[in-house]
Amino acid sequence: MRPASTGSTGRRAGDATGAQVTAPAGCVTMVVPARDAAATIGRCLLAALDVRMQPGSPLARIILVDDGSRDGTADIAREIGVEVLGGTGRGAGAARNMGWRAATTDLVWFVDADCVPDPDSLGALLPHLRDARVAGAGGTYGIGPGASLLQRLIHEEIKVRHARMPESVDFLATFDVLYRRGVLEDLHGFDERYLKGQDAEFAFRAIEAGHELRFEPRSVVEHHHADRLGRYLRVQRQQGYWRVALHLEHRGRGRANSYSNALDHARPFVATAVPLAAMTALVGTPWWIAALPLFALLALQVPMAVAMSRRAGPAMLAFVPLGAIRDAWRAAGMWHGVVDRVAATWRSWARRA
Repeated sequence: MRPASTGSTGRRAGDATGAQVTAPAGCVTMVVPARDAAATIGRCLLAALDVRMQPGSPLARIILVDDGSRDGTADIAREIGVEVLGGTGRGAGAARNMGWRAATTDLVWFVDADCVPDPDSLGALLPHLRDARVAGAGGTYGIGPGASLLQRLIHEEIKVRHARMPESVDFLATFDVLYRRGVLEDLHGFDERYLKGQDAEFAFRAIEAGHELRFEPRSVVEHHHADRLGRYLRVQRQQGYWRVALHLEHRGRGRANSYSNALDHARPFVATAVPLAAMTALVGTPWWIAALPLFALLALQVPMAVAMSRRAGPAMLAFVPLGAIRDAWRAAGMWHGVVDRVAATWRSWARRA
């Protein structure tokens, strides 16, 4: 059953008044899915323990779900004194499901293993859940000192997007999100087929079920962004692959959502045209015509790069080539997803024939 509203605090949940947040002690369980996260999990869990040790803290329990780690992730968590559940190795969605099903509190706070929650990150989310219509509330990223240019580019793009998000949203990521356990149960949790994008998929189902979602920029977790270009691009390719299933199964949400707009979703198609147009140069097409899709793809990155540079300086203009390269990798993943989807449909038809 969905928990009832705990009443009004006398101020709007998103007001940055600095007022002390009160919530029933012990009403939240934190779930951290982790795989091979030994490099970051210590700071994540120590920060979580600091939140739990605050006087009257609503955080009752911290659960790490070890999703088949081959390093010392689970050992580090046990040494810190955090409860560890052995996951199935089937991805973050399955690990989160195992975690929230083990919880007995009304609220479940999901934080990623490469994130370090600020002391007030949970407290900033809680007021939103006092509205019985709200199923979940999520926060934003911070970045630590000494970040590389790549990490700053990744971070600043996200911050620009978050700055544009309204309070009421249709998309929440799971790096820092507080959900009602009753809603997780009603909607059967995260779809474990999705190895990427399961957070968006669950958010879409929550909205389609009539719930509200809220974005709270005062809830901040420091994030360890990818520090190697190859690693970053591999993840982007996976994101492109799973977006195919996401948008086919949630028709109408492929055009835009609270985090991205229609132009963002169109860029991988422009990236697809770049090699196709380049090949026409082999049959005599003037080079400047064959290069038009590349020029268009680069031009599409400029508005974001300019917005990032206003926030963080001219070095952010390096987003123009990075964004174009990323769109190419997302396009590769997207078309891989399309081929797999068509092949699966064909096999299904063949079995029925």
